[in-house]
Amino acid sequence: MTQSYASHARATLALGVPLIGSHLAQMALHVTDTVLLGRYGVNELAAVVIATSSFFVVFIFGSGFAQAVMPLVAQAVGRGDETQVRRYGRMGLWLSLAFGLVTYPLFWVSERWLLALGQEPEIAHLGQQFLRIGGAGMIPALLVMALKSYLAALGRTQVVLWVTLAAVGVNLAVAYPLIFGVWGAPEMGLRGAAISSLVVQVGTFVALAAYAGWLPELRHYHLFQRFWRADWQAMAQVFRLGWPIGVTALAESGLFVGSSLMMGWIGTIELASHGIAMEVAALAFMVHLGLSNATTVRTGHAEGSGDFKGLRDGAKVAIGLSVAFGLVMVVLFLTVPGPILLLFVDLTKPDSARIVAYGTVLLALAALFQLADAMQVMALGLLRGIRDTTVPMWAAAFSYWGIGIPVSYLLAFHAGLGGVGLWLGLVVGLVAAASSMMWRFWHRAPKVALG
Repeated sequence: MTQSYASHARATLALGVPLIGSHLAQMALHVTDTVLLGRYGVNELAAVVIATSSFFVVFIFGSGFAQAVMPLVAQAVGRGDETQVRRYGRMGLWLSLAFGLVTYPLFWVSERWLLALGQEPEIAHLGQQFLRIGGAGMIPALLVMALKSYLAALGRTQVVLWVTLAAVGVNLAVAYPLIFGVWGAPEMGLRGAAISSLVVQVGTFVALAAYAGWLPELRHYHLFQRFWRADWQAMAQVFRLGWPIGVTALAESGLFVGSSLMMGWIGTIELASHGIAMEVAALAFMVHLGLSNATTVRTGHAEGSGDFKGLRDGAKVAIGLSVAFGLVMVVLFLTVPGPILLLFVDLTKPDSARIVAYGTVLLALAALFQLADAMQVMALGLLRGIRDTTVPMWAAAFSYWGIGIPVSYLLAFHAGLGGVGLWLGLVVGLVAAASSMMWRFWHRAPKVALG
């Protein structure tokens, strides 16, 4: 039966709103650390910006395998193939675990490569303190991502939301006393935030694994039954779909982390302002990402069941929802930047007023790339739903690193625009990515219907 646009919107929001909430809650974990450390000290704030950005780059590449689980399981559900649901979910967990184990040594020696990337010695040292502890959370964080993808593809997005919301509360309850040394806890500063992050990641994994493995409605998939047995065919499928997703995400996140590193060359105040403005922009992006994830699942279900008209109609509705929210955020960034930024800093601290003033300029620039950022992540979600990941990977890599980063560098350091130039480069890169990948989907989608 043909669905109306209204019914597509309801279905997308029913699946997407909990995913949006879970992404916002996940982001709130990092925002909590930023807010607390912003009130602890400027150097600690700058260090956590660099440390968490570096962690995120590694995480986002490894999460490609976890994200591949979502369209593969969704299509298997559309076909009614329960065996493949289990196989894809299990091998997504295997690949996530392996990636986390291999990459942890990078965090142990992070001070060396932070110095090599031009960061100030004190910031690099503090960043390593955070990453030596928080970096151990890479393994549970990737396993959590794989389980979230698996559960989302099965339509179980509510539990993802509630577990992530609980994690925010746990993070605040653990991080606050460990950072400031209250309630009888030792004052650990940056290391306290890292310990809290690790505790939260492990706890979240345990909760989602218990739900996925033992909930009666999901038990028939036997996700953890004979978990130690390799399934090389399913692993190869997850790997083939997942590594381009990881590279694509790495190219995009690298654009933002590259801008953070270059902002560090400009100055500590500029870097702190940049980190806060990025946090705000990223919170808005989580809404688009949740809609994109929901669209991946619905597109996978539609292709698996052969509903190609529904696939294209659902895509139009999802794009419309994302554009509408993007326009709201443009208005907020341009009209009320001050109150937003004051949530992150204490004006009684030295240099806080300068951070807010510079951050106001950066939020105005963030308004420029809201719609482009929304469209590029929506296009990626649609393309992943039809298992098209390799061409988008090349489009993203060229847009961000062939266009975005060079333009940022030239405008910042050769045109003399500083941090403003860096952010203008981000706008150019995102526009290029959004244009190329939207073109790819709408030229690829009709071919799906033919074969």
